[in-house]
Amino acid sequence: MYRFRTLLTCCAPLLFIGINGCSNTGVLPEATTRPSLTTDVNDYQYLIGPGDSLTIFVWRNPEVSGNFIVRPDGKVTTSLVEDIDVAGRTPTMLAREIEEQLSTYINNPRVTVSVNNFSGPLSEQVRVIGEATNPSAVSYSEHMTLLDLMIAVGGLTEFADGNNAKLVRVVNGKQKTFEINIDDLIRDGDISKNVDMLPGDIVIIPEAWF
Repeated sequence: MYRFRTLLTCCAPLLFIGINGCSNTGVLPEATTRPSLTTDVNDYQYLIGPGDSLTIFVWRNPEVSGNFIVRPDGKVTTSLVEDIDVAGRTPTMLAREIEEQLSTYINNPRVTVSVNNFSGPLSEQVRVIGEATNPSAVSYSEHMTLLDLMIAVGGLTEFADGNNAKLVRVVNGKQKTFEINIDDLIRDGDISKNVDMLPGDIVIIPEAWF
């Protein structure tokens, strides 16, 4: 019975996201002072997503400038251009695309796009499910670590089995599962258990068996 419960604790939370088996497939590196997304610290750029609040400023054309909320379909509508696809683009990339579309109506437009409230596309979010105080999807930010993520979701519940938590990550197009020790990190202060997070990561925290 003990072995059966242990197997359920490991595997059951993974079944509903289509993961077969509960064996660890690798060892995650400890968190570093650099983002683990790429080898170049300048490579990561924020991508706009549904729910983001954008300020689109068109130089010398205040009548077409303004604040816009990205719709669930990833688009915004301005006074001159309807249904502009904005999701999945960087602010700079979007500014250049809007300039191109506005050039039909405005001579040599100059556009600046800034993001005020961040949600990001789903592919950029980090999700925490299970026995976190506030299970939720958190927008990825550069240099984010497991410790940062746990602070964002309020830590563990009193029923959490943090040292049996799993991190699900897509590596080279394949979904892999890693063991992470959240109890050791946030309850014992073992910083060696801190790891870098990546966009799209899923952290699964099971309930302890008493």
